[in-house]
Amino acid sequence: MNSMSTNSTAIDQPKTKGGTPALLALAISAFGIGTTEFVPVGLLSTIADDLSISITLAGLLISGYALGVAFGAPVLTALTSKMSRKTLLMFLMVVFIIGNSVAAISTSFGLLLVARFITAFSHGIFFSIGSTIAADLVPAHKRASAIAFMFTGLTVATVTGVPLGTFIGQAFGWKATFWGVALLGVIGIIASAILVPKNLKEAPPSKFSEQVKILANGRLLLAFAITALGYGGTFVAFTYLTPLLEDVTGFSSSWVSIILLVYGVAVAIGNVAGGKFSNKNPLKALFWMFVLQAIILVALTFAAPFKAAGLIAIFLMGLFAFMNVPGLQILVVDLAEKYVPSAVNVASALNIAAFNVGIAIGSFVGGVIVDGIGLIHTPWIGAVMVAGAVLLTAWLRGIERKSESA
Repeated sequence: MNSMSTNSTAIDQPKTKGGTPALLALAISAFGIGTTEFVPVGLLSTIADDLSISITLAGLLISGYALGVAFGAPVLTALTSKMSRKTLLMFLMVVFIIGNSVAAISTSFGLLLVARFITAFSHGIFFSIGSTIAADLVPAHKRASAIAFMFTGLTVATVTGVPLGTFIGQAFGWKATFWGVALLGVIGIIASAILVPKNLKEAPPSKFSEQVKILANGRLLLAFAITALGYGGTFVAFTYLTPLLEDVTGFSSSWVSIILLVYGVAVAIGNVAGGKFSNKNPLKALFWMFVLQAIILVALTFAAPFKAAGLIAIFLMGLFAFMNVPGLQILVVDLAEKYVPSAVNVASALNIAAFNVGIAIGSFVGGVIVDGIGLIHTPWIGAVMVAGAVLLTAWLRGIERKSESA
């Protein structure tokens, strides 16, 4: 971060001037990737019925995807570190298109799961390098907001992509949804070709020994754990939001798409707000975000059986579900630039992995809860995960304060 700050005066003007179109291209691709990650949430019942599997097994389409991102992101980011970042962005969207096309022609759960796993590889690297590109396109004091802008594509996916994909899947079959998502990939690759500049700042290739230093840095490991718990906690409930709304709250399936739209609006508002709150002091902002997120998840447990109260709680859950994303990503980029500057891309990739480890853990735990004690218990269990992030964030804040005052 220090090098960014000292050079910001000299490079602010070109960065600001050329940054917006490239950020827009990143957001468009993020929209497609976000849609494919989360659209099964609205289609779990449809896919389970069509493939004659349980709702919990169908939930593996989310946790399995998340594991693909978690394993693929750091490994493939390291392996592709010498590639031009624009070329890599284009290649990733090709993988994305192929993965969703295979999903669209799948006739078995096994093939569908494999297709999801393949698609997940493109997701992990895209967001890891996309975050560093976004941060490099703007002045130092706007980095969290730039990352938030890129992740707007992800949040808009929850506003429009997921409910629209759910509607298409319910009307024309879930395979039609995956064909639609593949088309989004085509739009994304065209946007990247036109809007992303060729002369992107390339990160210096890092040696394997330097990358290992990331895993030996206590502060970065704490940050990864905070990401997994704080972001993943919501997915204990969110993964099974459709059956929760239908079986506990009592909404019909036609209402679910509308409620997912409302949830997505809340997510979009939270993401933008989170970027602004996190620009100056990410750790302080994250601490209070997690505190409120945990409280809301507990409240949802009691509100879910009632339609009006349940909708309010779900809107608030959406508001805080993604609010932490810009802060978590800029926190890791800042820590990596301070302690392991030659491996920032890999640190960013490991944080994307941490996001998805959190999703995998959250959705898996949610499945266990659904099978064991029931849907209604998923929100407060998620709150326990988020409470863990509160404690770890307080710990990391204490460590950073001591080092700054030393």
